[in-house]
Amino acid sequence: MNDDHVDVLIVGAGLSGIGAAARLAQEHPQRSYAVLEAREASGGTWDLFRYPGIRSDSDMYTMGYRFRPWRSNRALADGPSILDYLRDTAREYGVDRRVRYRHRVTSASWDSAAARWTVTAATPEGEVTLTAGFLWACSGYYDYDEPYRPELPGLPDYRGTVVHPQHWPADLDTAGRQVVVIGSGATAMTLVPALADGGAAQVTMLQRSPTYVLSLPGTDPVAAKVRKWLPERASYWLLRWKNIGVAVATFQVSRRWPRLARKLLRDAAAKKLPEGYPVDVHFKPRYDPWDQRLCLVPDGDLFRAVREGRVDIVTDTIDTFTEKGVRVSSGDELVADVVVTATGFNLKIMGGMELVVDGERVDLRDRMAYRALMFSGVPNFAFTIGYTNASWTLKADLVADYVCRLLAHLDERGHRSAVPVPDPAVGAAPFMDFTPGYVKRSEHLLPQQGDREPWRLRQNYFHDVRSIRRSRVDDGVLTFR
Repeated sequence: MNDDHVDVLIVGAGLSGIGAAARLAQEHPQRSYAVLEAREASGGTWDLFRYPGIRSDSDMYTMGYRFRPWRSNRALADGPSILDYLRDTAREYGVDRRVRYRHRVTSASWDSAAARWTVTAATPEGEVTLTAGFLWACSGYYDYDEPYRPELPGLPDYRGTVVHPQHWPADLDTAGRQVVVIGSGATAMTLVPALADGGAAQVTMLQRSPTYVLSLPGTDPVAAKVRKWLPERASYWLLRWKNIGVAVATFQVSRRWPRLARKLLRDAAAKKLPEGYPVDVHFKPRYDPWDQRLCLVPDGDLFRAVREGRVDIVTDTIDTFTEKGVRVSSGDELVADVVVTATGFNLKIMGGMELVVDGERVDLRDRMAYRALMFSGVPNFAFTIGYTNASWTLKADLVADYVCRLLAHLDERGHRSAVPVPDPAVGAAPFMDFTPGYVKRSEHLLPQQGDREPWRLRQNYFHDVRSIRRSRVDDGVLTFR
């Protein structure tokens, strides 16, 4: 066993974990901390995914950290550029020297008498333990090891190659080959035009139902002009707030006037597609905008590939796989040398770690999320989960602000711990008002939210700036000891 102690222990060295550690280094340089990362490299999602065309699905002026400008004019950036940005940030703030790789956290136990966590991690050399005064889970919310794999009838009969984007083979060559991509989420929207541009003979996107797709300029037309006249930080601040405003306004309009939003999105897609294209078959979802996440495509690359005839879209269900490809319910057979199952991911909250408080196992289904960053009855613990309707980092930055303020409050008042305690009158509601498959499949595993502040989850950055960044820490809901 290896005993070690830090003031703050961060789990995960991806976008959230690097940002959390950098903010901690800035605001609390006197505090010791460590970052435990299950994989052998930092970067999280941006190191894991290696499929062609991997890029951001949010603009980089909001996906970049508030404290460190994104310096490129490219608004929707490719995966390697994002990974460079994350690792440069880690080096600049000394985070890279605090990461312990191949440490998969399996359990964490809180002792109120000692006011500390005992954390167990599995490593190639065996199990190790560390203790910490504060535990911060920044490991995202999906399973890095096992993507979602729905049952695909007849799959053993197929004689071609089947890959999942989460485990893309480095040596897979699709040039000159027929490719079918199953799925219609952000991954499929990225992969399909990239495979077409990469020389595939033909790419077919097979979707069970359509998704809302919106074309945005890959390079922000305002960025170059603003940077010509303003210093770097001022221009970044302006571009960031411009894009935050547009994103929040778009979401609010979509939720308040869904019929109008549906029409605008449908008409925008129609303008990008060939005349007479069956837009209502392939680009008119059954649900309202933002019931599921809106897919952004840079410079309309997906629409362009469809116009040029290099990409087909088929909206149908799978009847069965055949030796040569996929037969859909209409009876048509989609011939494929390669089938890509972009079928989504599985939720895995906090990387699957088990929480125990004073000997009692914590069942998240019985807990309520406080400001969507702490759990009721769990002391000195925070978690980072980003927005479903905007950039992940916007929320991650706010969580980092709050944790730093909470730690400062503990110091100023001489407290050792803080725990949110809900009033019994607070009603419970599902944690996410969001309907994509990965949420519906796992909602029975999620915590609850409340029916009032500060237990209610708001997918609104402007609201959260007030309630998370500027609210009183000692709000009558947190109990200090």
